Amino acid sequence: MFKATSRNPQAGPSSRPGSGLGSNPEVKINRRLSGSGPSSRYPYRLNFYERPPTMDITLEEFEIFAISRLKVLTQIHALLDRSLPPQQYRELLSSTVKQHAALSSNTARNVRLDEERRRDEVGHWVLRLAFCRSPDLREKFIKTESELFRWRFETDDAVEKQEWLKSLRFDWVTVDQAEKSLLLKNLASCLPKNANESQVMGDHYVKVPWYTVPDLVSTRRVYITGGNAYVPQAYQISLVLQAFRERLGKALEMTAKSLPRMDEDDRLMPILSHLSLSFLTNISANDNNFFGEQDPNSEKVTADMVDALAVKHFPACQYNLWRRLKRDRHLKHYGRLQFGLFLKALGLPLDEALVYWRRGYGQTMSDDKFNKEYKYNIRHSYGQEGKRTNYPAKSCQQILTGAQPGAQDSHGCPYRHFAPEQLQQLLVEAYPVIQVGSLELREVMDSVKKTHYHVACTRVFELTHPGNVKKGEGIGGGNMVNHPNEYYNKSLEYEKESKGMAEPMQTD
Repeated sequence: MFKATSRNPQAGPSSRPGSGLGSNPEVKINRRLSGSGPSSRYPYRLNFYERPPTMDITLEEFEIFAISRLKVLTQIHALLDRSLPPQQYRELLSSTVKQHAALSSNTARNVRLDEERRRDEVGHWVLRLAFCRSPDLREKFIKTESELFRWRFETDDAVEKQEWLKSLRFDWVTVDQAEKSLLLKNLASCLPKNANESQVMGDHYVKVPWYTVPDLVSTRRVYITGGNAYVPQAYQISLVLQAFRERLGKALEMTAKSLPRMDEDDRLMPILSHLSLSFLTNISANDNNFFGEQDPNSEKVTADMVDALAVKHFPACQYNLWRRLKRDRHLKHYGRLQFGLFLKALGLPLDEALVYWRRGYGQTMSDDKFNKEYKYNIRHSYGQEGKRTNYPAKSCQQILTGAQPGAQDSHGCPYRHFAPEQLQQLLVEAYPVIQVGSLELREVMDSVKKTHYHVACTRVFELTHPGNVKKGEGIGGGNMVNHPNEYYNKSLEYEKESKGMAEPMQTD
């Protein structure tokens, strides 16, 4: 499918953080650098992805194109789970697709159609490789890809869409005017109440076996006779989607049988494993790494400020670690690591971190024991000891899939690792806007029950920032929480905006 060449084996490491690639081989590729019209390979915007791409691509493109598409699919999965109003759902999906997977029609001007469609094709096939390995991944991939296809089908140019449908040569039987006249009343009875018989005669109907459109049959939107369903043009998306799902499902099974041949490819398998892990946790790869002191956008935080910031801006995972440290005067290793890197990334410098942790342990520990057993690890996390590596804070994906907490541990994600009663107690304590037995709390717990932990965390953010974001907007622009420090930064940003709006205007 993809053919990588290694003409430049001395190429430097990938510029993408955490890609795990030791080199970025340069590869050959033919591109249409001139002209904006469609090529013979990409004549239409819509695509069933039946022909594997044969071009050569770089490993960087292999990863970047897949991550862009993954961001769209994870957002689709989150939006479907949230049961948003149709209009809001379409607006948020449209915004995400335009940002990460834009695909223009043939009539669009000043766009590089071949480049857009090449990116789209490669991204789909890379994710097909990543998600073919288990039934759960395949089912989720088919569901989200089908929803993306539906959106593109509904927003496609009408003429181009009909040309694309003709090119597929579906075995649909077109219903002629004479047959429509015979079935006129029956066909009209299946249309919305404000429709009339003249609309039936002017519409384009196709005749298909009834079992190919089960969704239309169950909702009584098509007329059935002689084992055939009569489908008007407005509902033909059901036929197309059914064909898309069936073909993609069979293709994924075939891909899964071929995948073991790639197990020894140490260039591609780490990328594919990372993508599948992101999809399983419903969290797309995050472009941001939060390092703290080296982050020019972070503000300096002192040890005295941490308690006030925790109450107002910490996500549940970090709030839990903060309260456990205050209560027990101690955190075990993984808890210290998770919380320490979070504090570092929000702008707590090393000297203030030493002060904070020393205070946190209180009188339960002598200065001598603290200096011998804990000070080194704190300095190490700041890159001042050992290999002097500047470690980033743990992302949501790392917290969800990393070392699992035991009975005495306090690290991890409360939405995943807490018992329901324990989680509800934490949420009510940490966020006063959430009350025991409230509709909001039940909504959060429903997402947890469905294992959509990032959706639950994002909903808590929306509830605690009612003046800044509405339901469905996430942390802003429909984006979901992917990182504890992203949660903190957005919360702090909205507080500053609110204070700025509340300040009276100065006049001379």
